[in-house]
Amino acid sequence: MTAFADLVRGFAVLLKPAAGNDVKLTEWIAAARAVDLPHLRSLTNGLEIDRPAADAGLTLPYQNGRTEGVNTRPKRIMRQMHGRAAFDLLRHRILLP
Repeated sequence: MTAFADLVRGFAVLLKPAAGNDVKLTEWIAAARAVDLPHLRSLTNGLEIDRPAADAGLTLPYQNGRTEGVNTRPKRIMRQMHGRAAFDLLRHRILLP
């Protein structure tokens, strides 16, 4: 469990975008595979499958948080109104917050 906790802390440090995190990710993946925990093996396999995206996410300063928030708001409103009203009320709630 201590090795797992150390690896999780090490990965958390990588989540703040910085130059050189791609090299640190390679080192982290090697360390995680050495411990041989099934869940970490699954995570490392997923990171290796889409390695360019993982490297970009850990090194580039760009984020899509605002876009995700804009997409999430109408979904939340639709869930709240499910079965209660017609499209006109949904449109009113989205356009006039």
